Amino acid sequence: MSRYQPALLGGLFIGVVSALPVLGSANACCCLWVVVGGVLTVYLQQQNRATGVETAEAALGGLIAGAVGALLYVAVLGLILRGGSAGVAFEQSMRAQIDNNAQIPPEARDWMIRVFSSRALPFVMAMLVVPTYAVFGMLGALLGRALLKKKPSPPSQPV
Repeated sequence: MSRYQPALLGGLFIGVVSALPVLGSANACCCLWVVVGGVLTVYLQQQNRATGVETAEAALGGLIAGAVGALLYVAVLGLILRGGSAGVAFEQSMRAQIDNNAQIPPEARDWMIRVFSSRALPFVMAMLVVPTYAVFGMLGALLGRALLKKKPSPPSQPV
């Protein structure tokens, strides 16, 4: 297995599951799928190894998996928002929520409406989602390292 293949597979898991409509909502619970993707990355890293994964390698793998997953998630969501009635419905629901909230100052309201109605929304989302997913992917990988740690085998007795 190549060095980055576990991180890419973990990122693929994160991106696909996070973009699914019903399953993706579980990310509201402490980025659940991102953490699970980090654990999956460590599991894949330590396959075909006699010893466990080093902490730095697990953290880097989780960081890469989270970033890849976030980019896939934003790309899929960007395609959905750009095309067809789903994008129009999303924009209308966001506009209605912004207009119905009297606590938002008028300048902020205008800025939010411009952002949600522009083509820049996937880029704005990427600036928020990529760092968040990268950090939670790294935390998931460190958790996976702690949970899936391989114990060293005892030294063999001479015959």
